[in-house]
Amino acid sequence: MKTVVMLLLIPAVIGCARSAQAEWAINKDHIVTQWAADVKPDLPLPEYPRPDMERAEWLNLNGIWDYAIVPQPETKCGRFPGQILVPYPIESALSGVAGRVEANQRLWYRRTVELPVAWSGKRVLLHFGAVDWECSVRVNGKELGTHRGGYDAFSFDITDVLKPSGLQEIVLVVWDPTDAGYQPRGKQVLTPEGIWYTAVTGIWQTVWIEPVPETAIQRLKLTPDIDAGALSLTVQGSNVSSKDTIEAQALDGTTVAGNVTGPLGQPLALQIEKAKLWSPDSPFLYGLKVVLKRDGQVVDEVKSYFGMRKISVAKDAKGVLRLCLNNAPLFQFGPLDQGWWPDGLYTAPTDAALRHDVEMTRAMGFNMARKHVKVEPARWYYHCDQLGLLVWQDMPSGDRYIGYIDDDIVRAPESKTEYYQEFQAIIEGLYNHPSIVMWVPFNEGWGQFDTAEVAKWVKEKDPSRLANPTSGWVDRNVGDVHDMHNYPGPGMFPVGNDRASVLGEFGGLGWPIEGHCWLDKKNWGYRSFTDQAALRESYAGLVARLRPLIGSGLSAAVYTQTTDVEIEVNGLMTYDRELVKMDAEWLAKTNSTVYLPPPVCRVIVPSSEKEPQVWKYTFEKPSDGWEKESFAGTGWKEGPGPLGSKTARNATPRTPWESPDIWLRRTFTLEKAPAGDVLLVLHHDDDAEVYLNGVLAAKEAEHTAGYGYVPLSKEAAATLRAGKNVIAIHCRNEGKNHCIDAGLEELE
Repeated sequence: MKTVVMLLLIPAVIGCARSAQAEWAINKDHIVTQWAADVKPDLPLPEYPRPDMERAEWLNLNGIWDYAIVPQPETKCGRFPGQILVPYPIESALSGVAGRVEANQRLWYRRTVELPVAWSGKRVLLHFGAVDWECSVRVNGKELGTHRGGYDAFSFDITDVLKPSGLQEIVLVVWDPTDAGYQPRGKQVLTPEGIWYTAVTGIWQTVWIEPVPETAIQRLKLTPDIDAGALSLTVQGSNVSSKDTIEAQALDGTTVAGNVTGPLGQPLALQIEKAKLWSPDSPFLYGLKVVLKRDGQVVDEVKSYFGMRKISVAKDAKGVLRLCLNNAPLFQFGPLDQGWWPDGLYTAPTDAALRHDVEMTRAMGFNMARKHVKVEPARWYYHCDQLGLLVWQDMPSGDRYIGYIDDDIVRAPESKTEYYQEFQAIIEGLYNHPSIVMWVPFNEGWGQFDTAEVAKWVKEKDPSRLANPTSGWVDRNVGDVHDMHNYPGPGMFPVGNDRASVLGEFGGLGWPIEGHCWLDKKNWGYRSFTDQAALRESYAGLVARLRPLIGSGLSAAVYTQTTDVEIEVNGLMTYDRELVKMDAEWLAKTNSTVYLPPPVCRVIVPSSEKEPQVWKYTFEKPSDGWEKESFAGTGWKEGPGPLGSKTARNATPRTPWESPDIWLRRTFTLEKAPAGDVLLVLHHDDDAEVYLNGVLAAKEAEHTAGYGYVPLSKEAAATLRAGKNVIAIHCRNEGKNHCIDAGLEELE
């Protein structure tokens, strides 16, 4: 019967789209990816969209739909003058429209579909992967309800409004105010610039329908417990009774690895003897078959999968608190992944394109990606599960932003409620993916409110994963990690007693490559380069600086970023994915050093990060030779470090400095000359020149967001000796956030 059903479905899909297919064309005002040529307008993205709960019968509704843009007050739409390729957002090239929807307009969609006769007597569910942002759904002229949230999947039971036969009409009405509203929106703005990108409106993930029995499996909740050697399985159902039971079977290939039987709605322990653990090096996935029975008869069944893994924060053998996977420390290193496409914006052209980014991230030597203020279709996480890519998942940002030292915002009740509702739907929707190991509620103060409350709420909703409440700057001393952003960096916060130290963003090395940019001019990067050699040299330097930080307890680092995005050219790959700027093999070799055993760093000259150290300083330009050992420094003031302004990033200055320039000197005594490599520990905002015994040791541009390691010049390192030594610094800052301090550590 299933074969007959599919024969009935395929003509229904093609027949609906074929008349409009000739009118669809990709808008090529900007670059496109190689996969754009593979997009089939009769059925784009044909893959099953929900891999963690799969049924055999379903119908994909992607393809050509009618659309109209009307003024917001209108409650009816008499004409649909245009056609759009779903599920690509209307602003995208692949939609065939590349249009714009204003905050005072509504986007209407319409299509018809004929259901197979074989579905008669079953409930029919209409599913949406994601629609941005507010969406009301009508079937055959009857409104089913409204959904708010641009990043979570939702469904409607359309059974009771279906016609007995013939074409069924589906209509959507979408409103999306983008940055004119408070809703979670990520990096979308109506006027793109800098780090802000083109708005996305309407359907942007697969639309599909499936038949289910009257009593059906509704949701699976899969929680691995490697310490107990079991999978906790909870099955939710619709129209169930106390007589209904669940039978679940774990599969290692075709071999049964475990069984469990029990009631719905309660956690069942599916024991797995000598479980194979999931990790980036060995991303083993068990198959899972779940059957719903009543009176011994099969009522419904679904297929799924799971990975046995554990994420935690624990001390290593030396007592340093670190991120651990499967009870062992594992340094997590990966790119900031925006998930944007030049031709599809929020939507990858094909599933192969979606998988490509995960494959390349692994090929470049990374074991993690931070999905940045965006949520992907379920299949992206499925690919991460299969390929062994750890995921930090951001909650998309919205509402108002706060400054570096501001208090949390106070959200309006409606904004607060919808934040929690959407975040909960995202957590529940993605819960079963073993690749996800961390939730990130707020990025850099974007929409940050009630931080402690939100952090507690996240851990209550999902105690099996880590919470990183504030990635970057506005820390409230809650959560599982303390997260620094430092460009170009790297840097870290000291490891705490109950929080691991992570570097949530660093790098941002930019190289615009002609012919592969969104725009020919006005491209932007945190640092700009003009050739591969210079880019490689700088990147290798950043990775080398990670090593001593790892020795000091750094548990993870996130490099900005996977690809260029619109005018941002900080990508490891170009926006069209045609080029890996530094070569994947070279990157993998360079990145491999971060997974080596952590080095040991010994303080030989302390900075003021933990305890104040006294500096001599002046704000007036000194005479020549101020950096020399013999310089007297007559009239210079003395004060404890760090020196800086009240708004200094991630430091509490003990001596005020707010003028453009400062010169500092400090004498220190070494018991013996260092035998190993010596690194400068430096916190500077902005430009800093550092001398040791009169010899230039380092010259650092712009600023850091905290303390980091800087290699010494060979000439300066050679001057270090037993007895007295002198460190001298000139720091210049014509803006704000002044800060300067330094120390020395030896690698053993």
